[in-house]
Parts: sequence; structure tokens; C-alpha cells
Amino acid sequence: MKALIGLENGTVMTARSFTGPGEAVGEIVFNTSMSGYQEVLTDPSYTGQLVAMTYPLIGNYGVNPEDMESAGVHPRAFLVREYQGQPSNYRSTGNLADFLKHYGVLGVEGLDTRMLTRMIRTTGAMKAIITTEDMDEASVVRRAREWSGLVGRDMVERVASPVSYRWESGAPVPGAGFPTAADGRFKVVAYDFGIKYNQLRLLTRKGCQVLVVPATTSAEEVLALQPDGVFLSNGPGDPAGVRGVVGNIQKLLGRLPIFGICLGHQMLGLAYGGTTYKLKFGHRGGNQPVKDLLTGKVEITSQNHGFCVDPASLPANVEVTHVNLNDGSLEGMRHREWPAFSVQYHPEYAPGPHDAEYLFDRFIQLMEQAS
Repeated sequence: MKALIGLENGTVMTARSFTGPGEAVGEIVFNTSMSGYQEVLTDPSYTGQLVAMTYPLIGNYGVNPEDMESAGVHPRAFLVREYQGQPSNYRSTGNLADFLKHYGVLGVEGLDTRMLTRMIRTTGAMKAIITTEDMDEASVVRRAREWSGLVGRDMVERVASPVSYRWESGAPVPGAGFPTAADGRFKVVAYDFGIKYNQLRLLTRKGCQVLVVPATTSAEEVLALQPDGVFLSNGPGDPAGVRGVVGNIQKLLGRLPIFGICLGHQMLGLAYGGTTYKLKFGHRGGNQPVKDLLTGKVEITSQNHGFCVDPASLPANVEVTHVNLNDGSLEGMRHREWPAFSVQYHPEYAPGPHDAEYLFDRFIQLMEQAS
């Protein structure tokens, strides 16, 4: 089935839908990971986006329940060079097309994804529309330009859980508090801005009881739970557009150890008094080099973000700890006086390298020191 892709810069591309009829509008971005497409699709940070994979063959190992990073699929559309509908892998329980159709997400193939990637790198992430229903080229470009975009919008409210839950035995379990008797040396409250399951898996693997709470949970409610630490998760969109979060983080600073990842890192930066800005085309993939300024070591990291904290806006009591070696952007920071630190990238590596898992150990050490 023929599909048209209209970009706000006036470009129109043709493709084929492998999921049937449909239409999607959003911000078109690219991901450079060679594998892990199911983890990409189920990452809530992609909410509101149309994701193109630069690796040319997608679908060859199918999908399975074990690789879910959330309860659903979050991009509005998925773009690939060539779709393989006959997966061959012992873990596969289904094919990608049926998976996308189950969640109502449009999938298209047959376009030059590397040309599209070069265009995005030159022009920047763009508003776009993908459709099998509107074959008028002028119309699809106009409608792409009319979309409101992601800047200034609260996308977290679309993906954050409205209720609290515990993470037990590798799955979410309903509950508004920590269990009275359970394994786990430390109790961690995890703010859900669009949390990935592997962050919860790693926290429990490191010996924590984890209670996930809604994004707007008050600081007073968190303190009443008497946790040993607070975790700020990843999530989608513009951090400056998220409502009801920064004030609560400010009230928790200095009271409990805090660890933030991706959007959680950005929200922590805003709580420090800093500002954020939109990157030209963002960082999305499993091969981003980051230098740890504290040790001098270079980590290969998994990343997915379109916004960044401005290091020049941070107060003197906040230290930059990590930088991106591709463009010099801020990738990590810590408070010089309070037990709080964060990174822009994804140390939970789903998908991606394992180089940065030590950051979870650093969080454990902060809680040990505070206990």
C-alpha cells in the first residue's frame, strides 16, 4: 500500500505501508542502533515522534514479551528501509507488522532512510506526516507544517502512570506503598515520567525495593513513605513543558539521595535553576561516546533525547561530570553539596552497551552513606 511522507521543509517521499492503512503526524527523528527495535518502540521517550531506523533491515528477529520496555508502543510511526516479515530467532513469538498493528502504529518501508537521516542532520528534526489516505503532495506538506510540534508541550502526562505501583518479580504490581516484608536493602521511590522497565529491573537487581509513583506526586507524599532514595526516570518531550514536577524535586534536594536519567536529568537541571534547549537533531542510538570527567574514561552509551541542559545556566554548586564527545553537550552533572547526580544518557542499556551500569552502584553508595 503506497504511503506519502511529507516534511515541513517541503520534501515529499514515497514508501509502502506494511501495516495497512493509516496516518500519523509527529516529529521525525532517526535512531542509529543496529538492533533493539522492539525496545526502541516500547520506550515512552519516543511519544509524539516518527522514528526512522538507519540500519537497513528491520524485523528479522521478530518480537517477544521479554523485550518490552513498557506496556505499549509509543512512536506514532516506524520507518525502515526494508521490512523482514519472516523472523528467524528462537526467542521470537511474532512478527513486527502484527506487533505494530496490535498497538495501532503505522509502519512503512521502501524509503531511503539514510538519505532521510542526512536531511535531518542538515535541517534538524522536522514536523512530518505519514499517510496512506492523503495522496496530495501539497496537502501533506501543508498539514505537516500545521502540526503544533513538541516544544512547550507536556508529553509526560500522556505516558506517566496515574497510580503508584511496585516492581516485584520482574513486573508491575498494584500498590501505593512499600511492602511490609520484602527483599531489598534500600527503598527507592521512582518518579514515572515515562519510565523504562529495565531501570526498574536494574534497581531491584542492585538490591532495592522500588515503588513507582506518578510524575506529579508531591514531595510531602514521597517523604511520608520514608524512602532511602529518589529516582527520576526518563520520559518524552520538552522538559520545560512538564508541569507540577520541578517544585517537588526542589523540595527533595538535600533531603534524600537523588539519581536522574534522561528527562529526569533535565528536570533536575531545571530544579537547580538551570535551563534547557532543543538539540538540532538529538541523540538516538546505542553508540554515543561520553567522557566521564571524574575518571577520564570514555563510555559508549545508549541515548534517546532531543533536549539538553545548558551547562552555562547551572549554578556554581553544580559540577559537570560527563560530556558528549561528538558535540560537547552536557551528559552528566552532580551537586557539590547534596547527594544528587544525573546523566543524560541511558545507563540501563536497553538496547545498548553496558559501560555505564556503574551509575546504579553510585546511587547505592549514596544511599549507604546517607543511612
